[in-house]
Amino acid sequence: VSAIAGAGFASLGDYVAPSHDLSRGRRRCYCLPLTTHVWPVSRARGRGASVDDPYNKEDPLKLVIVESPAKAKTIGKFLGKDHTVLASYGHVRDLPSRADEIPAAIKKKPWARMAVDVENNFAPVYVVQADSKKQIAELKKSLKNADEVVLATDEDREGEAISWHLLEILKPKVPVKRIVFHEITQEAINEAIANPRDVNQELV
Repeated sequence: VSAIAGAGFASLGDYVAPSHDLSRGRRRCYCLPLTTHVWPVSRARGRGASVDDPYNKEDPLKLVIVESPAKAKTIGKFLGKDHTVLASYGHVRDLPSRADEIPAAIKKKPWARMAVDVENNFAPVYVVQADSKKQIAELKKSLKNADEVVLATDEDREGEAISWHLLEILKPKVPVKRIVFHEITQEAINEAIANPRDVNQELV
């Protein structure tokens, strides 16, 4: 079996393994039944792939976003390998706090410094906070491999706003669910996952 693994095969199957007969000093071959097709390890390796179905791609992941890394670590243990749990590290967007944060598209507007469009129903212009850019990049990277986004920020108005801002930034093209829970236990997380809702715009 070690010879097969070293040769880059995932299992036995159609393989003829040369071996030394140490008792007689002769070299001979052990021929295995030619009934099972063998796929190279390089094609069968990876979660979701198998020898029977080497073309099976990695199972889609559900991207779960919480506010704190401590919560992410604990909840990740409850949900298992088909979920990627990451933290937003709190708020991710705000009005520009410095002149160099003002988007180029509005810099010549008379209201640019306060970043509130007084000509368009006082619509705020948000930017990703400098200390959130690295984490946003990580979330976008994980989103590429996700078939669903689960927003699990806190249930208060602040948490609802963070979920909304995440949607505005990430712009996911996969289904999005919003879940809330009041304690970090296996039962509470399972209950939340089973009863998702949409982002409550009235709380944003």
